[in-house]
Amino acid sequence: MKTKNILKITVFVLIGLMITACSTKESYQNVDELLAQVAPNVTEISVQELHQLFDDGEIIVLIDVREPNEFNPGYIPGAVNIPRGLIEFNVLKDEFWENQFLYPPLKTDLVVVYCKKGHRGLLAADVLQKFGFENVKWLKGGFKAWELAYPDEQLKNLEQVHDTGGEVGGC
Repeated sequence: MKTKNILKITVFVLIGLMITACSTKESYQNVDELLAQVAPNVTEISVQELHQLFDDGEIIVLIDVREPNEFNPGYIPGAVNIPRGLIEFNVLKDEFWENQFLYPPLKTDLVVVYCKKGHRGLLAADVLQKFGFENVKWLKGGFKAWELAYPDEQLKNLEQVHDTGGEVGGC
């Protein structure tokens, strides 16, 4: 009889553990909490460090995760535009990179991700690491920091600006 009771208790405890283990989802009160959770796991790079890598002739996969209407008026030379909402869908697609006339990045390549001020870049860098990219950095301060430090070192696609909508993504 005692063995039967012990077995019932053990089964009950195991079921309870399974239920609580499945219900422990991370949740955030706001985006700042999410950014604080992600930031320690992703390496940042300053605009000066990025500029030095360019000067040293380093091969860099530079991804601008802003929307096209933000990208076209000004971007860092060599950047590929993959909006934050599409990064998971395009970064591993050979077809996407072929359309950019580029080779797909290797998981070991240096990948630097940026947005307007940095937050979307940070989240995108976290996603790339989860996809197995080993050498990902996010540009602290984003394009705004680059634009302030190197105002004459940017490219523009003004003829491709169709949507004059404002900033997207809240950062």
